[in-house]
Amino acid sequence: MSVTLYHNPSCSKSRATLALLEANDVKPEIRLYLEQGPSSKELEQLLSMLGMDDARNLMRKGEDAYKLEQLANIHLTQSELITAMVNHPQLIERPIVIHQDQARIGRPPESVLEIL
Repeated sequence: MSVTLYHNPSCSKSRATLALLEANDVKPEIRLYLEQGPSSKELEQLLSMLGMDDARNLMRKGEDAYKLEQLANIHLTQSELITAMVNHPQLIERPIVIHQDQARIGRPPESVLEIL
């Protein structure tokens, strides 16, 4: 089973999601997305797999970069929002689990089990 985890080891939800996967005998490919950020194309695919029409739904709105880049501006295009996440991967909600053509955000961690 090919499973990818967009992981931030300093995040308790991300660590809990990894532990849950391992407890279910799933050994995910770990992607430390803060070090190896996704491309625009990968983010577009993630949004589609998550069923999200608005890139803001994948953003952590409490991050400093969200405020500094004025990403709450309703006039920004989806492309501009995606570019902001490419430039500031800490904006991406975490953790994200990908399996086949589906993805889930691990909030709560148990939600990722839906796609396994």
